[in-house]
Amino acid sequence: MDPATLVGFVVSMVALLAFMVLEGSDPTTLLFLPAIVLVIVATFGAAMSSQTLDDLKKLPAWFKLAVVPAKVPPAADQIKVLVGLAEKARKEGLLALEAQVKAIEDPFLKRGLQMGIDGTDPEELRAVLESEIAAKKAEDKVAAKFMNAMGGYAPTIGIVGCIVGLMNVMGNLSNPEALGPMIASAFVATLWGVMAANFWFLPMGAKILRVSELQAAQMELLVEGIAEIQAGTSPRAVRLKLTSLIPPSEVAKEAA
Repeated sequence: MDPATLVGFVVSMVALLAFMVLEGSDPTTLLFLPAIVLVIVATFGAAMSSQTLDDLKKLPAWFKLAVVPAKVPPAADQIKVLVGLAEKARKEGLLALEAQVKAIEDPFLKRGLQMGIDGTDPEELRAVLESEIAAKKAEDKVAAKFMNAMGGYAPTIGIVGCIVGLMNVMGNLSNPEALGPMIASAFVATLWGVMAANFWFLPMGAKILRVSELQAAQMELLVEGIAEIQAGTSPRAVRLKLTSLIPPSEVAKEAA
């Protein structure tokens, strides 16, 4: 799991448990299995019903994107690679990059450079790569929307659980001693719904969008680098242009 995601989850839960202890509540009341099953399973089911069958096949990848560390190499490293390729292309021509392209691990950069080496029209090359970026953004947006949908359904489903619990309470008014614990248990479902939405599902949706932004920004940087290499731009000019596209904090790393 991504350390940032794990720390966020843990901090949220610790804050809740600390509040319960300081307020005089028993944290173990959260371990109410019926409420957990209802909120988690029903929320997941409701969100599934809003997607297509093809979308549901991508669920493992969506959850992986939400919790696994993002694969976003530092922009400074990418600039160094692009400048090195620009130097070789400037001295020996684009065809001289053929051997180096085979060793590149980034599939997006590899495809773009191969298209340039094959003599693809610059405008067409840019259009193809930008379309790929747009497609990735759209797919990531669907994944984030699924997580946000779970965040929207969870509190309401928690209320459903509370209503069911209160119905059980109304059916046992003849036993006053049991009413207190039963009412408390009924509200646990509401707590789980609000907690699951705001501690997990909505943050996971935001995480997916953030990772998507970072990856798209890196792909856009590669597009500019590929275009400059194809145009035969000097390595110094390539470095200056690409450096202007990254945040100041990354510029410091690139300079180092």
